[in-house]
Amino acid sequence: MSRKRPIKIVQFGEGNFLRAFVDFAFHKLNTELDFNAGIAVVQPIEKGLIDVLNEQDGQYALFSKGVVNGIEVQEKYVIDSIEYAVNPYVDFESFKKLAHEPELQFVISNTTEAGIAYNEDDAQEMAPPNSFPAKLTVFLYERFKHFKGNKDKGLTIIPCELINTNADALKKFILQYSEAWQLGPDFKNWVDRDCSFHNTLVDRIVPGYPKDDILSYTQQLDYEDKLIVTSEEFFLWVIEGDETLKKKLPFHKTGLDVKIVPNMQPYRTRKVRILNGAHTVMVPFSLMYGNSTVKETVDDKFTGKFVSDLIFDEIIPTLELDKEELEIFANAVLDRFRNPFIKHYLASIALNSISKFKVRVLPSLLQYQKNTGELPPRLVFAFACLLRFYKGDWKEKKLPVNDDENVVSFIQNIWNSSSKIQAVVDAIIGEESFWDQNLTKVAGLSQSLTLAMEHIERNGIEEGFNAFCNHIKKQK
Repeated sequence: MSRKRPIKIVQFGEGNFLRAFVDFAFHKLNTELDFNAGIAVVQPIEKGLIDVLNEQDGQYALFSKGVVNGIEVQEKYVIDSIEYAVNPYVDFESFKKLAHEPELQFVISNTTEAGIAYNEDDAQEMAPPNSFPAKLTVFLYERFKHFKGNKDKGLTIIPCELINTNADALKKFILQYSEAWQLGPDFKNWVDRDCSFHNTLVDRIVPGYPKDDILSYTQQLDYEDKLIVTSEEFFLWVIEGDETLKKKLPFHKTGLDVKIVPNMQPYRTRKVRILNGAHTVMVPFSLMYGNSTVKETVDDKFTGKFVSDLIFDEIIPTLELDKEELEIFANAVLDRFRNPFIKHYLASIALNSISKFKVRVLPSLLQYQKNTGELPPRLVFAFACLLRFYKGDWKEKKLPVNDDENVVSFIQNIWNSSSKIQAVVDAIIGEESFWDQNLTKVAGLSQSLTLAMEHIERNGIEEGFNAFCNHIKKQK
């Protein structure tokens, strides 16, 4: 098998995200810095795209589209980072032989959030075991044996699954399999000491194969491509690591936003509070106003200003990172919301809004009050919209409430059983199973939510918000 580059990366997963994110990132390193790193892809489940990848010699087109600093940008890349692909379900020996690659340095993965899990039924002799951590344990043990425990042959393991502290979880399960399979203390020490595990945060919207508009894409190519992938322009990869990892992965010398930092949690909090928080806030508020998409929300004079002011004036002041850095990120988020190439319906992100609000928005509200002694008006008004949204209808139209049946029925029963807004507010925010605390004990919150709700019912969203703000000003 002829190769353009030596195998330095083994990648578990061949889906759209990894091809538009990780493989694109290494394509940048190869083309801009002559990194000279080839990727060998392992299919993590029985069915996948390995055969098509090999038919195309690991090559495919990536089309990225988005808004950067208010300007629409479209780019096309032909990605050739992948050297070949292996399906361990049909060729287990080739999978194990990958562990013998002399220049191998990195293991990358994205096997979905459910992929990093421990399966008690997995056994060392299975070809292959079921779970990804078990497969990786087999792979690492093969490398350990082949190179006789050489400490220089340890690997740098960088999972991209969307769970917090993903590398810590993966390492824990590998050591658990090592113990269960009795692979010995030397192997355990080699994994613990000579392999490094790095938690990550990944952020890029990847719609994937553009089946609804495929002709317009294929016309831009002079060859058949069954693996065309589309993505937004935005790219962020935060990896926990030190200067040693920066030298191994010199992304800082490219234009990619790859941050290798000692602690990724502030960046995770930034994403959850600003990006995810703004998404969660705008669903009830903007749907009741009359918008149907994220782009309509940020483009509208009233709702766009509401979301922008909420981010810059009420969320950013509660975060620990550098203010300028936070504002740059926030502007990039608003650019992403304006992306004309991705139609993001508000109804499609309405799922589990109560639990999302608890995680993504409530901490900003409470921290703002702690910092200033006052409640943030936009976050409070958005909270009131959320409570009103769960009533299920607005101006004789059904709202797309989408949550656990017990949550929905609990809130709607409260709405049906009381005509007093204060009683409804107190019953919902006092339900500790929703918020992990009794929010009626937060000074002034019940009264402010009640006031906001009264203005919403009387005046609608835009006039209701203005009247709510005027009322607050008069109270000061």
